[in-house]
Amino acid sequence: MQLSDYIAKAEVLVEALPYISRFRGGIVLVKLGGSVQEDEAALRSILGDVAFLRTVGMLPVVVHGGGKAISRALAEAGVDTRFVAGLRVTDIRAINVVESVLKNRVGSQIESLLRERGVDAERLPGDRVIYAVRKTGVDPATGEPCDWGYVGEAVHCDTGPVRALLEAGKIPVICPLGRDAGSNLLNINADDAAAAIARALPARKLVYVSDVPGLLRDPSDPASIIETLRAGDAPALEKAGVISGGMIPKVESSVAALRAGVRKVHFVDGRLRHSLLLEIFTNKGVGTEIVEDATAPAANGYDQK
Repeated sequence: MQLSDYIAKAEVLVEALPYISRFRGGIVLVKLGGSVQEDEAALRSILGDVAFLRTVGMLPVVVHGGGKAISRALAEAGVDTRFVAGLRVTDIRAINVVESVLKNRVGSQIESLLRERGVDAERLPGDRVIYAVRKTGVDPATGEPCDWGYVGEAVHCDTGPVRALLEAGKIPVICPLGRDAGSNLLNINADDAAAAIARALPARKLVYVSDVPGLLRDPSDPASIIETLRAGDAPALEKAGVISGGMIPKVESSVAALRAGVRKVHFVDGRLRHSLLLEIFTNKGVGTEIVEDATAPAANGYDQK
């Protein structure tokens, strides 16, 4: 390695220093998308970034789903999988499989990989944190009322168990499950669970890690990333079709999180090595940040608050 290479590495550390100082002690909630969890190399990379955050004094919290692993386990158990409006219809047999996969398979893997990186992590079942009600609504394909079964929407989060783990120096690894007033276990959309927990803490940053570069002006052009989106501009972009499909609930939950006290929301591509660190600790960033209308960042990744 040439001397210039070492100098370049030192310059990266110098660039990161003000962000490390600014965010020390701040809670960063990282939501891991299912596509990242299916790619072991990407998962190891992003969890390495999470471990780095904890090592430099930030307080990461991980929320994960497990959609594909759940689908495989349901198939093995002979339970049919059906989705309505993007949500898995979950009967009593399915919720038992969902619980086992999320708590014992996916959560255990993430916990182990973080510990391999030299940080302490501990699984925290979402049903110890999230209080929910059963999902109600209509099937958009038929207009008829739909019963999703044991599927819930978060209405309240008890952040005590999360903060207890953080104070003990651990990284909480939370699965998207909740309990209703009758103590029934409910399956919750992982994006919604992450946003609900981020609002309740509140987290300084909420980061959605998925398999897209960020919010794109042109979905067919990966280079058309919207680096900074002000919350007030989201409705117009949704009306124009720039924000569409699965991005609509993500952006809407992001705006709600900002209004509840989260400083910034970020969308990053987990397939890009060290995307989390590049987004948070560099002047340019690599994904999309969503900010409140009053926030005027100088560049992506720079938090003025």
